[in-house]
Amino acid sequence: MNDRYEDMYQAAARYYIQGETMESIARALQLSRSSVSRLLKEARDSGLVRISLADHIGSQSPLAAKLANTFGVKVHLVPVRDSANENLRFDQVAKLAGRIVTEAVGDHQLIGAAWGVTLAHLSRHLGRRPLVGSTIVQMNGGANQRSSGIPYIGEILQTIGDAFDSRVVLFPVPAFFDYAATKDAMWRERSVQNVLRLHAKLDLAVFGVGSFQGVVPSHVYSAGYMDASDMQRLAADGVVGDVCTVLLREDGSYADIEYNARATGLTPAELQNVPRRICVVADPSRAPAVIGALRAGTATDLVIDEGTARAIEERVRL
Repeated sequence: MNDRYEDMYQAAARYYIQGETMESIARALQLSRSSVSRLLKEARDSGLVRISLADHIGSQSPLAAKLANTFGVKVHLVPVRDSANENLRFDQVAKLAGRIVTEAVGDHQLIGAAWGVTLAHLSRHLGRRPLVGSTIVQMNGGANQRSSGIPYIGEILQTIGDAFDSRVVLFPVPAFFDYAATKDAMWRERSVQNVLRLHAKLDLAVFGVGSFQGVVPSHVYSAGYMDASDMQRLAADGVVGDVCTVLLREDGSYADIEYNARATGLTPAELQNVPRRICVVADPSRAPAVIGALRAGTATDLVIDEGTARAIEERVRL
């Protein structure tokens, strides 16, 4: 095993650092070219080699600069053709987001992850990067009256955990409690406090933005977490969506929304304690909710497609 690791290291160093060809490496290591190819693949898969790419040129575009200057975030802009269907749009944005998250994580980190349509896409595009002593923490509860949420949410978080060889900590509470007093009581339970303590020490967080009006329905609003009368009342109060199931208005306000007293995710104020916060969006119809999330200061990084960025630009008149 040690000899193979040495061969893998030598092959990777010669190929990626010294710029040698596979044929030259094969001669030097007295191996076949196909053996060198397998060693290089193993070096990438094991995390020995970590390939980093610069942002696409779109991230340096005037549109990206406008969003960055207006909302104080780093914008990673993904070009997606206007004719692309919604699934392709999500997939293209998730590919870049997966790469950014893979590069951002590190050993001994606490990594917070929300759940939903966006994170389900993103989790499939993470690179393999084995970490030491890292933990993936579910940032908001997922149970509702129909389901524990664990099969759906657990699969997303475990996929992230497998990519990074990380321990996974679930948060087995409802997305929204029926009563604020019930949440207050649960928040005093030691098992819940253990997760809340991890929330308070996160090094990185990754999440999407839920929206009442999304063309691709947000899981929170399509899977039994709210009934029609709840959504009507919230819409009448100006609510446009959520981050980590904390509901937001387009102006970024959220503290006086009664429903949030029953929500279980990190508030925007709590998220601001996390050093790096990666928000991923791929749906122009979510523009009002994204504007609310950015105005609330939820993100340091925004991974977004051009169509959604233009929808925000038109709405805010940048």
